Amino acid sequence: MSADRPQYGEYATPEEQRRAAGLPPVVEQPVETVAPAAQPAPVLPDRPGDRLLTIMLLAFGLVYVVMTVIGYQRLPEIFDQTLKMLGSDGEFTSFAAARTWGTVASVVLVAGYVLTAWLAIRRVRARRVAWWIPIVGAVATFILVSICMSVPMMSDPAFLDLMKAQTGR
Repeated sequence: MSADRPQYGEYATPEEQRRAAGLPPVVEQPVETVAPAAQPAPVLPDRPGDRLLTIMLLAFGLVYVVMTVIGYQRLPEIFDQTLKMLGSDGEFTSFAAARTWGTVASVVLVAGYVLTAWLAIRRVRARRVAWWIPIVGAVATFILVSICMSVPMMSDPAFLDLMKAQTGR
């Protein structure tokens, strides 16, 4: 035989091969698909220690936020006292900037606390470790509030003179 000619049954379908061999056709049985049973959500362990620590950190944060927001309303006086404590003979004069940025810092502080508390409470309810949320939230909010507080300080001539004197420039 020639190599380019097909061999017996080479192009036959499985049904044609069964018929040529004298076998009855295969009757396909309907395949029943069974949906996998819904797995119940795993029960996470109750974490009373984590919950207590998270609530304590949030409570401490709330007291800090309330006391700090009250203090930010007296920001010009606080900056003037800070200058005196640092040994400056100058007087704080950027009152309008201090009032404005004190209000901005207060809003940032309250918003940071609310967001932190919301995230922490969600994790506690989901029985997930949550104690770290108030700590990370406090650090992130502190950084943002510090930036807000530095604006009026760095725009005040007395603070700038004090910094120049301390750095020797």
